[in-house]
Amino acid sequence: MNIEKLFVIGAGFMGSGIVENAAVKGLNVTVYDISQKQLDRSIGGITKNLEKSVAKGRMDAADKDAALSRIKCSTEITDCCDADAIIEAVSENRDIKVSIMKEIDKYAKEDAVIASNTSSISITSLGSVFRNPERFVGMHFFSPVPRMPLMEIVRGYQTSDEALERARKLGEFMGKSCIIAQDEAGFIVNRMLIPMLNEACVLVERRIGTIEEIDRGVKLGLNHPMGPLELMDMIGIDVELAVMEVLHHELGDPKYRPAVSLRRMVDSGFLGKKTGAGFYIYHEDGTKEPNPNLLKLR
Repeated sequence: MNIEKLFVIGAGFMGSGIVENAAVKGLNVTVYDISQKQLDRSIGGITKNLEKSVAKGRMDAADKDAALSRIKCSTEITDCCDADAIIEAVSENRDIKVSIMKEIDKYAKEDAVIASNTSSISITSLGSVFRNPERFVGMHFFSPVPRMPLMEIVRGYQTSDEALERARKLGEFMGKSCIIAQDEAGFIVNRMLIPMLNEACVLVERRIGTIEEIDRGVKLGLNHPMGPLELMDMIGIDVELAVMEVLHHELGDPKYRPAVSLRRMVDSGFLGKKTGAGFYIYHEDGTKEPNPNLLKLR
């Protein structure tokens, strides 16, 4: 595969998942973030996840220690200079991603493959920042990364066959089944998923069903492992809103127009599990209940 060192940009939920997955599979990974506090939080979360795997018999303690030893943290983006592959996994905001891409282009070695974990933003557009856009590709992981078996590999208009193949081999090495998507907003999965998530929000707004009933309906009626409102809470309400806004702007189709309640939830700080409140309120003992503030919606 000729990829031994991985550099992951962003120590949030997705970035941490990518780091954990790669380290468990045997790659040396450096995770970069501007915040040392966020890096500490990320390593703490990864450690906790691996300890749970050991407790459940899915992993040996020695393998856990070996995986953790392969992870390094950095607050210096210049440390990407010796990486064979670089994956950006920051907020779904084009301006933020572009500013990072410009920095990567200064320091990445010439033969490194560079990827974005974006779930909606054009790979061609982001790749235009690079002096050599042929090596830039989309690698869209799904949440939670260590458990979800799918990866969308997105080919920009200038992505080379070599970059596409290296991204596919890296994904397969990490245990993913890879599908190739062309560079159109939302790619494959989100083009289908986002309208359903948005409609679930509308159902809450109009009181057509309760929060719990909507989730139970999808789980038991469509055989999904998680309801749409639970899923949005796990991914992040702000993340889903950003994706919907990109799709609505790029495609102009009303079915991608974000529900009003999503904007109001973000304004209120109801971002999902990461803030302890989204469609549900999350308690320290692991239980949850519908967010009473949303029950007041008409």
